[in-house]
Amino acid sequence: MAGSRAVLLPLLLLASLPALSPAGAAQRSGRSRSVSQVCVEKSLIFRSNTPYSTDIVSDPGGQDPLFCVQLDDSKLNYFQQPQDIKESDFAEFSEKYGRHSFVAPSQVQPSFSAFYRAGDPILIYFDSSSVLSMLRQPIKVGASGLCVDGNPAGFLDSKSTSCTRIFANLSKSCMTDPALDAASYYHDFTVLKVPINDTVMPSMKVNVTAVSPPGAPHMKDNTCINVVSEVIYEIEYSGTSGIQSVSVQFKVSNISVNSRSSLQQHFTIHFWTRTLSHTLPRSGNPGYITGAPLLIANSGAKQHMSILRSESDGSCSQFLRHTVQFGRNMRTGCKISLSPILEDSNCSYIQQKLYKAFQGMNSAEDFAVTGSAHSTQAEEWMTILIENCSVEAVNCTSCCMVPVTLEIQILWTKVGLLSNPQAQVVGTRHLYQCQPLKFLNTSLVPVTTIVTFTDMTEWPEPPRGQPQMHWKLPFDIFFPFKISLICRRHLKMLCRAALSPLVRSPGWCFVSLPHVTAAISRSYLPCQRLRNESIRCWSNIPFITVPLSRAHGKSFAHRSELKHAKRIVVKLGSAVVTRGDECGLALGRLASIVEQVSMLQNQGREMMIVTSGAVAFGKQRLRHEILLSQSVRQALHSGQSQLKDMAIPVLEARACAAAGQSGLMALYEAMFTQYSICAAQILVTNLDFHDEQKRRNLNGTLHELLRMNIVPIINTNDAVVPPPEPNSDLQGVISVKDNDSLAARLAVEMKTDLLIVLSDVEGLFDSPPGSDDAKLIDIFYPGDQQSVTFGTKSRVGMGGMEAKVKAALWALQGGTSVVIANGTHPKISGHVITDIVEGKKVGTFFSEVKPAGPTVEQQAEMARAGGRTLAALQPEQRAEIIYRLADLLTDQREEILLANKKDLEEAENKGRLALPLLKRLSLSTSKLNSLAIGLRQIAASSQDSVGRVIRRTRIAKDLDLEQVTVPIGVLLVIFESRPDCLPQVSALAIASGNGLLLKGGKEAAHSNQILHHLTQEALSIHGVRDAVQLVNTREEVEDLCRLDKLIDLIIPRGSSQLVRNIQKAAKGIPVMGHSEGICHVYVDTDASVEKVTRIIRDSKCEYPAACNALETLLIHRDLLRTPLFDQIIDMLRVEQVKIHAGPKFASYLTFSPSEVKSLRIEYGDLECCIEVVDSVQEAVEHIHKYGSSHTDVIITENEKTAEFFLQHVDSACVFWNASTRFSDGYRFGLGAEVGISTSRIHARGPVGIEGLLTTKWLLRGNNHVVSDFSEHGSMKYLHESLPLPQRNAN
Repeated sequence: MAGSRAVLLPLLLLASLPALSPAGAAQRSGRSRSVSQVCVEKSLIFRSNTPYSTDIVSDPGGQDPLFCVQLDDSKLNYFQQPQDIKESDFAEFSEKYGRHSFVAPSQVQPSFSAFYRAGDPILIYFDSSSVLSMLRQPIKVGASGLCVDGNPAGFLDSKSTSCTRIFANLSKSCMTDPALDAASYYHDFTVLKVPINDTVMPSMKVNVTAVSPPGAPHMKDNTCINVVSEVIYEIEYSGTSGIQSVSVQFKVSNISVNSRSSLQQHFTIHFWTRTLSHTLPRSGNPGYITGAPLLIANSGAKQHMSILRSESDGSCSQFLRHTVQFGRNMRTGCKISLSPILEDSNCSYIQQKLYKAFQGMNSAEDFAVTGSAHSTQAEEWMTILIENCSVEAVNCTSCCMVPVTLEIQILWTKVGLLSNPQAQVVGTRHLYQCQPLKFLNTSLVPVTTIVTFTDMTEWPEPPRGQPQMHWKLPFDIFFPFKISLICRRHLKMLCRAALSPLVRSPGWCFVSLPHVTAAISRSYLPCQRLRNESIRCWSNIPFITVPLSRAHGKSFAHRSELKHAKRIVVKLGSAVVTRGDECGLALGRLASIVEQVSMLQNQGREMMIVTSGAVAFGKQRLRHEILLSQSVRQALHSGQSQLKDMAIPVLEARACAAAGQSGLMALYEAMFTQYSICAAQILVTNLDFHDEQKRRNLNGTLHELLRMNIVPIINTNDAVVPPPEPNSDLQGVISVKDNDSLAARLAVEMKTDLLIVLSDVEGLFDSPPGSDDAKLIDIFYPGDQQSVTFGTKSRVGMGGMEAKVKAALWALQGGTSVVIANGTHPKISGHVITDIVEGKKVGTFFSEVKPAGPTVEQQAEMARAGGRTLAALQPEQRAEIIYRLADLLTDQREEILLANKKDLEEAENKGRLALPLLKRLSLSTSKLNSLAIGLRQIAASSQDSVGRVIRRTRIAKDLDLEQVTVPIGVLLVIFESRPDCLPQVSALAIASGNGLLLKGGKEAAHSNQILHHLTQEALSIHGVRDAVQLVNTREEVEDLCRLDKLIDLIIPRGSSQLVRNIQKAAKGIPVMGHSEGICHVYVDTDASVEKVTRIIRDSKCEYPAACNALETLLIHRDLLRTPLFDQIIDMLRVEQVKIHAGPKFASYLTFSPSEVKSLRIEYGDLECCIEVVDSVQEAVEHIHKYGSSHTDVIITENEKTAEFFLQHVDSACVFWNASTRFSDGYRFGLGAEVGISTSRIHARGPVGIEGLLTTKWLLRGNNHVVSDFSEHGSMKYLHESLPLPQRNAN
């Protein structure tokens, strides 16, 4: 496959041709003067910035046209000839050109593009308005696939897209929306042949030809006629001349007007050229691209070059390898195990094993010259130079020279025109470095792989007249983020109707109202006049998602509804915006807030910000100016200490505001620009709300900005604001005294859905924050303000918490939901706004709807109080409660099954549960009977569980110490689609005296409700009804996991994903459980034939979805190809168990099952992995490496082997000749279990009553003090162990 080195460039003909001068065969002095030309195929050139004359000539040996450069000086050759690398001079070139990193030489010319590159946006030009824009190809976004019009069409990116448009008022949109009119796709603009640098010349324009264009859309009989449903652009291009022609075709359809009119549109852009079809595709960055995989081949099969990759324990992975990426140096290291082959293998065998490990599955023979090489083109491939080790070691007995390091050296160069270079690999060598290996004392061999890239490009001097680099126009910098918005509005609306006069400034458009000023960045809002006086504008927003909408007039009742908020006001308090020294802004917090607001804005929400900070920003600037204005003499003679103490006069707040407003807005603008979002500043005073005309003007300005996807930033005009007037609220309308009241007033005026007030406290407390008994109020109701005591206001600002609550209640009355939260805490400020919108429990939520039941915090407190009362009962009383619950399960069987039937029907109708989960959800008479039996076992075994003495020690005379069992406290048990879990866990909590919070899945709501009712009925016989609580509110699991002051232990019962999520979300609360159940069964050489198939069948097939089901079967190597092995395989095949082969097992088979992707998989179905081990020791090591410490089994008749396995496997449950399915609390005689724990602290394995207890120490003395036991004291320590009291025999 390795071709001749003479032909290196695919389809690139380098030639030095004698040609006539441009004058054309001119005869001078009787001779024709020849001019040197260098040529390449014309089809390979997309751009050329050569200053020399060029020609298009015919190939002397064929018909392909050539692009030729005429050179006056041979030293200024504009082409780079690749060098011929041979094996003999590889090291010489590598050393000469070697570099430590992939860095281009400093003399490389700047990459100036005079033509489109692949992926560049295609520019269009509107002659009537002199606006430069981009050809766009709408795409879909979001689950509904709504159209985003701003996606730029990329050069040479032929593709089709489709999306959906939804019309709220089709009668109006039919004739005003340009997206529906065919003329808007070709009329009034031309396409530019090549990218523009400054001036658009007529020769650069290409008209768009419409093929049979349809008429304009219009309404007829409640139907919109001639609506564009498909647009197809055909674009012809040339590699040297850019875009040649553009045509467009349309398909139209008709849409009927209804309440939810929609249209599916399709857009296709197809590029084509008249170039011969056999040429290789090229892009703006041809050849190998940095980061692209390096191509190799073996016997014609093309693949990616790869090197060894290590596992987490440092061993070499048998399946995963690192892909070698062009231009990126790499180094990897790992260890290869040789222990299975050292005893009976020779040196050559060991060498081959290591060589194979270095090479991977297939050894590479050839490498590709370019990244687009074809496997059938021999000239595009070259042979890899390989240098191996010698077989025998020198001066070493019983040694073998083995490869321990592979160095892959890759030489590359850039060839072709400097304006269009191509990165090509010109040589590759695999160099193995060896060292002697002793057969008898080495089992692990550390190996290393090194990949180095060396740039051999020799760049000629740049020719005279090299074109200079030009900056692109400003609006082209962010082209991937621009979106076209079709805004039909009258031209007079923005600059004449209520918004006059219009004052222009470079880069800004200032719109003045009486007492209202709006500033909009103009550099990101180029507008183009369309027909019917509509304007097309581009706003720097990355995408638009599904529009959110809801009827305004009533606030949200629950936090979970906040995610539906469409229009949101974020109020930033002075303490949030300013630094701790009150002089300057907290830039980190502001940047985080801007990022969150931008994220919500880009989701399709309408965001507004009411901000403080102008006074603080101005104070910083004015202090700086005062210090700078001190005379040089004063600064020199005052001394360093006096300079620090230099008195700065008190600065008037209004002067600070005047100095800081422009800087504050500039900062916001710079931050929002990073997310391609425009911002506008509006300054208001109280007078703007009192005057009806001004208020309408303000309202119109804000609505217009929101419609244009601009974030309004509102602030009181503190430079002119009068002093606050006390008690100035009139007729129920709040007066604007500070930014809290301003935010509330704006929220109601603009009919916003949500007002977020950020301050320097977590929210609203029932007493001043910082006091001992202060508790954060999660939900605040209008009638609760009498129970709140307000403290002092924050270090800065005018309001304080009392002002915030007053403003929040006024906004709530106006239909706006309110959340007050902390915007300064470093751990939560980075996501506080998004958390609030997602409905998480952050801050204080103001709601008009007070739920009938208690809050989850109140439920946790009730459970703690009830649990303490429960623990104080006599053991017989707790057992009586459990017996009563068991009786209720059988007596109320019909009601329980009826409620469960409702859950099953709802789950089946909604189709949201898989079949295994439906089985877990289902209850039956037999299940209820089994539950009742298990509960009676718990009651019988719990007589002395609480208060049992487990240790007694006599410390000294009359000083006795006891350690006794006590409940843990309050347990939170979260379970999925398993209603039978509720009475089991409740019985265990009752027996152990713990308070209990239960959070079940909504799919079992009816079943959980009646089971909890029966549990509380049983608890009522001894007055502890509140000890077990069922959380019925809309609390998220993540919010429950944050109640570290109220909950002592979390026990998840459900999928491994649920357990992992809870372990991640729990903050300061221990979680008991396991995330995976990867259980092993090891079949030893001494295993009984009768026991093996029975145990394996029961472990895997009895209930494959259980966490204690077999997942990996380990078989001793000596059992392969024996009748016992065949019986195991036949049994699994009969039971329809899908087998995955482990890597060692696969190596023994000619035709193996599908090889396992990982040895750490919990299948939870009729699937398992089979792997081969050489000994019980290796089986133990395998379990420790890939297991989850759940349950592991050995099947053997050799007692010594079994005891070794039992003692050395570090899992919660280790069995000998028994099924893994015995790992269960009921089967262990615990009556029931709250779960299986794989942790090593407190409880392990199936957790029953004992796992829900902890201990406390009781010391009984008689006037004992520590000083009596000092060196000269009268007493001595005894530390005598005392007998334990007899346990209840029953």
